[in-house]
Amino acid sequence: MNKKIKTEAVDHLFQAILTLKNAEECYTFFEDVCTVNELLSLSQRYEVAKMLREKKTYLEIAEKTGASTATISRVNRSLNYGNDGYDMVFARLKEEEDGK
Repeated sequence: MNKKIKTEAVDHLFQAILTLKNAEECYTFFEDVCTVNELLSLSQRYEVAKMLREKKTYLEIAEKTGASTATISRVNRSLNYGNDGYDMVFARLKEEEDGK
């Protein structure tokens, strides 16, 4: 974990996020907390990560998401050398999907 982001304020934000119960509540909260561009950037990086895990090419990802190759490369670096946060979420979503 990056010690630079581990602060009391970030802890408070994450605790607030953990109280959200559904997608509608997420929309309500994140529209207040983030600018439209910030939210779109976060969602774009998530889509890039999903597509990289699906073995899509940088060109396919750039065309579908509009992400720059620099953004795709940064997300790829996080997938390969980060804290495995994306993979943790992907695994949980797959478990939910398989359980339905």
